[in-house]
Amino acid sequence: MIELLYPLIFSEMVVILVLLFRTPLRNLLIVLLDKLKRGKGQIVASTVAVTVLVVFVSRVYTQVQIARSVSDPLAVNPTDQVMMAWGMLETSLMGFALFLALMIDRLHHYIRELDMLRKALKVTKQQSRAADNMKSGEELKALKEDTASLRANMGSLESDREEKVKEAKATKAEVDALKKQSEGLNTENQNLQSQLQSADKTLSSSDEKKSL
Repeated sequence: MIELLYPLIFSEMVVILVLLFRTPLRNLLIVLLDKLKRGKGQIVASTVAVTVLVVFVSRVYTQVQIARSVSDPLAVNPTDQVMMAWGMLETSLMGFALFLALMIDRLHHYIRELDMLRKALKVTKQQSRAADNMKSGEELKALKEDTASLRANMGSLESDREEKVKEAKATKAEVDALKKQSEGLNTENQNLQSQLQSADKTLSSSDEKKSL
């Protein structure tokens, strides 16, 4: 029995060491354990574990009964002492093997849960980034719409400004025309005044001559 327990214990220790470190070998081992826990593999593993547990409990009970039956340990012959020590060693190794098997099962379970949490966290981050990108896209779209609206308003204001400039130029042209017309009228008025003054002088001189 011991010839089987020692290789089993060392194998379990190696499996635990592989599970403790993140390596490609651990990924392969996790895949193997996943397959072992599915279908017939799970039934076989459970049957072996229950059998070893029953044998372990039976051995412990036997060792306890033997220890109680021996009233004086010094009176036991060397052969019986060797048998008792051998049975105690087998029982201890069997219990240690069960403990390591339980450790392997729990490590595998927690590693799988940790991988699932990491994947869920990665998906959550991706969704958050997608939402941020969508939000940024919506903000960019709104900004483009605002820019287009401002450009349209600027175009309208530019058109209004050009119309105002045209109106101002037309008004200025009218003012210049009126100014020129006013200057012409002033010139004509001055000419008329000159003519009137000349006529008055002529009339005055003719009146003087008549009076003489």
